[in-house]
Amino acid sequence: MAKHQFQTEVGQLLHLMTHSLYSNREIFIRELVSNANDALDKFNHIRLTEDRFKDEDWKPEINIKLDEDDNSIAITDNGIGMNENDLIENLGTIAKSGTKAFLEQLAEDDKKNNNLIGQFGVGFYSVFMVAESVDVISKKAGEETAYKFSSDGTGEFEINPVIKDEHGTVIYIKLKDDAKEFLDPFRVKSVVKKYSDHIPYPIYLNYTAEEMQGEGEDAKMEKVKKREQINDAKALWTLPKSEIKDEDYIEFYKTIWHDFEEPLTWIHNKAEGTLEYTTLFYIPAKAPADIFRAEFKPGVKLYVKRVFITDEEKELLPLYLRFVRGIIDSEDLPLNVSREILQENRILANIKQASVKKILNAIKKLDEDKFNTFIQEYSRLIKEGIYTDHINKETLLEIVRYKSSKVEGLTSLDDYINRAGERAGESKKEIYYIIGENENILRNSPLLEAYKKADIEVLIMDDKEVDEIVTPAIGEYKEWKFVDIATVDAPAVEDEEEKKELEEENKDLIERIKEVLGDAVKEIKVTTRLTESPSCVVPDNSDPMASMRHIFKQMGQEEPELPLILEINPKHEMIKKLSKIEDDKIFEESAWVLLDSAKLAEGLEPTDKASFAKRVADLLSRSL
Repeated sequence: MAKHQFQTEVGQLLHLMTHSLYSNREIFIRELVSNANDALDKFNHIRLTEDRFKDEDWKPEINIKLDEDDNSIAITDNGIGMNENDLIENLGTIAKSGTKAFLEQLAEDDKKNNNLIGQFGVGFYSVFMVAESVDVISKKAGEETAYKFSSDGTGEFEINPVIKDEHGTVIYIKLKDDAKEFLDPFRVKSVVKKYSDHIPYPIYLNYTAEEMQGEGEDAKMEKVKKREQINDAKALWTLPKSEIKDEDYIEFYKTIWHDFEEPLTWIHNKAEGTLEYTTLFYIPAKAPADIFRAEFKPGVKLYVKRVFITDEEKELLPLYLRFVRGIIDSEDLPLNVSREILQENRILANIKQASVKKILNAIKKLDEDKFNTFIQEYSRLIKEGIYTDHINKETLLEIVRYKSSKVEGLTSLDDYINRAGERAGESKKEIYYIIGENENILRNSPLLEAYKKADIEVLIMDDKEVDEIVTPAIGEYKEWKFVDIATVDAPAVEDEEEKKELEEENKDLIERIKEVLGDAVKEIKVTTRLTESPSCVVPDNSDPMASMRHIFKQMGQEEPELPLILEINPKHEMIKKLSKIEDDKIFEESAWVLLDSAKLAEGLEPTDKASFAKRVADLLSRSL
């Protein structure tokens, strides 16, 4: 007898499952049937590609057995099965599922619903909403020993070797007293019909019913064993679109990809001609929990002539579309296609290219509410695509949305161009933007002051980690050049002659500030970009390291800091008074406060926070 402790997070999850009431407990049937479908898919593949299984007389099926006397349900498949390590990995731990975030949301969910289960890939554990105990008996194809996993949903589980003749899995569920509704054949039929009708393998219901046996005076009620197929068992993507209802698409998606929310949209396409293939893609309403992890689980399943090949190939679609769930079914690939062939196959490359165009066009056609949901969930990935997918870059730039200094909500680049064109008559085709980490800081940046005064719209890009790499790489969109306002002179609010006069008038002040700040800034100069603030700092983008920063970031190394330029507004009252200060100590403190406050306005840290706070306190005490 081998006892094991559940992974800590599994134990927490099971506690929530067994001590909370959920509004939709029937979904445990859908989750277990879906897992059985995956097991059949995997064995079907190796049966057709590995010699040792080719002669096996195999009829794939899923059986659900109801036993009123025993108060139990058993769900059985003759798929690939699991060995001891598989049971521990798949049932004793939750891998790649963002479990902590799941637990936090589940614990905080006032409605006590289970809409999060599918999103986080923990569907098997839904069985503990109805189970007093669970035994999973499984034998892996090609191995001699079978194993039984046993748990009552508390802190431990047992795994022991057992005898089982055929490969596959039996899930034996001892029901709680308040879950006896799932012993009703009609109830189970309706659940399977609702969620799993288009599983491509037959699902049989096995139960006992009372029927009148015999004739005349000899007739009497007897218990009769019944077995009937309760699903349509036709792969949904192979059916003509005219025969498929919206609810069929939705339930097929929910069943196969373990999601409880309806997808934003789906794209069903059958290609005939030089290449023959069928694709069915879905765009989830919520981003999968592992979407930004290196070990993310891909969402597209590859079939060849309706035979499952793999759901682990990450290159079936571009990486930036890794949120897409779906199926590719090719008529032209060999059944024994290898991973290496997959990655270099011309047929798949053509399918991939055509699929990307259809997916992006479907995104563009989403209604306003669904499109806003899409941008909220997948904006980062669309930007990733702009950087990596040069073929579809123009379409992705039509999809991407940004915050703006002039309009509420989000704006498209086309709308920005239309507004800018109307204002400037398209005489200067430039898209202005500012990048940082905090939207509020960016909107109040001194760098924006001159643009506001000149009525020029600026895009607010507050996803610095991504925008800082992607936006400079865009270059142009429809002949409009992207311009970072931190790297160029602001719109002129004074004529050049006046600016030269101001520079000459403040020449001594600039020299004096430079003596105080030393190497803390590369340069100090008069600016016309400020209208309300006394100063601002901008990075020196002419520095040789400026072009290298994104390379360091991609390599996971610390980015080199660029030298700063301090720009002062000679018309501001603080600058005017600063030029008249004779006390060297006060001047020094004021110069440092001028620099550090400008840094703070741009979301940067003062060089010495303690000294900054002391200087501010000293200056305030003198003025009070």
